[in-house]
Amino acid sequence: MINSGDVAFMLLSTALVLLMTPGLAFFYGGMVRRKNVLSILMQCFIAISVLTVQWMLCGYSLSFAPSHGFWGGTAWFCLNHVGLEPFPEYAATIPYEAFMIFQAMFAIITPALIIGAFAERMRFSAFLVFTVLWATFVYAPVCHWVWGSGGWLKQLGVLDFAGGLVVHTTAGIAALVTTLIIGKRDRLNHTPAPHNLPFVVLGTALLWFGWFGFNAGSALAANGTAVNAFVVTNAAAASAGLSWAILEWIRNGKPTVFGIMTGSIAGLATITPASGFVGPFAGLLIGVFASILCFISISVIKPSFGYDDSLDAFGVHGVGGILGTILTGIFASKAINAAGANGWMYGNFKQLLIQLAGVGAVAFYTFVATFVIYKFVDIFLKSRVSQKEELMGLDLTQHRESAYTIIE
Repeated sequence: MINSGDVAFMLLSTALVLLMTPGLAFFYGGMVRRKNVLSILMQCFIAISVLTVQWMLCGYSLSFAPSHGFWGGTAWFCLNHVGLEPFPEYAATIPYEAFMIFQAMFAIITPALIIGAFAERMRFSAFLVFTVLWATFVYAPVCHWVWGSGGWLKQLGVLDFAGGLVVHTTAGIAALVTTLIIGKRDRLNHTPAPHNLPFVVLGTALLWFGWFGFNAGSALAANGTAVNAFVVTNAAAASAGLSWAILEWIRNGKPTVFGIMTGSIAGLATITPASGFVGPFAGLLIGVFASILCFISISVIKPSFGYDDSLDAFGVHGVGGILGTILTGIFASKAINAAGANGWMYGNFKQLLIQLAGVGAVAFYTFVATFVIYKFVDIFLKSRVSQKEELMGLDLTQHRESAYTIIE
């Protein structure tokens, strides 16, 4: 039976998750050099358009149509049979269309997260084709495995409340693959400072705000699980931001605004899979762990290996998503969510092993599939811009626009 309160809550949550992609645009846009800011905004906003169409035509069916196979199948192509009555296996108190459009927002932001890896050097046409293919051949099958009716990881017992595996691990691994293939930015001897820190702060604020819909909305009803997810989401973001500031203070002598923003996003990414299964104190701990691991990934591991993950998409979202999925296997409690499982801290070591298996399967498949998709696109469209175009900036060479007017 449809519950009007749940419907209102889910529509609000859907709008909040949609807001995250413009938030990501400002977050990433502020981090790049001034000659590339419009290219980031364009990529994020075109992702909303093209992935909405892809989701309605085939993406939703491939992700959620009941099936024990690789994909969800074709039964719900073009939203056939996706109507205003609930589909109880997914959400019993809201129209099926409401569930569909809520999930669409996840399908939009996931490929957009990868932009941070190849920022400032991918051709726009190649980006469009890569994004659609990746959403179809990576996001859709993984989404089905973890959340879809008949999905094998779901049946195995993998816990992923709001997308630690489906969103952050897939996007993070894809970011690592693309940054390794596309290569370093030209003539870059050091990591450039963010060109507009207020943009980064604005983007972080919008992402943090939208994340309440991302995690609390994944309860799919206005209930206690949603309240708990809301509380632990804020707890993890806050403790991660604080921890990052302390780490910077110790290592570099000064905390930075950019560091606190990065830490907060790391905490949000890491709490995502656990948000419906762990309590508030565990949320605080997860935020601290997120900050430490992501800080090491960005400040120590990336410089050691020398790869150019422009905006640390892997270091924040990949590391955070994987860590959060594993920590779910430690801190999950059926006292918080009876539909979940107990983790290692509550006597169920097997759940940790199940989470590790889920991480391994998703990471391996995403790595291989992303590599194949990128190489396929590169054959036909030459993914990387020319050296001259990169030097001029993507705003001018890809869009014939400039974000700023410089008066000499």
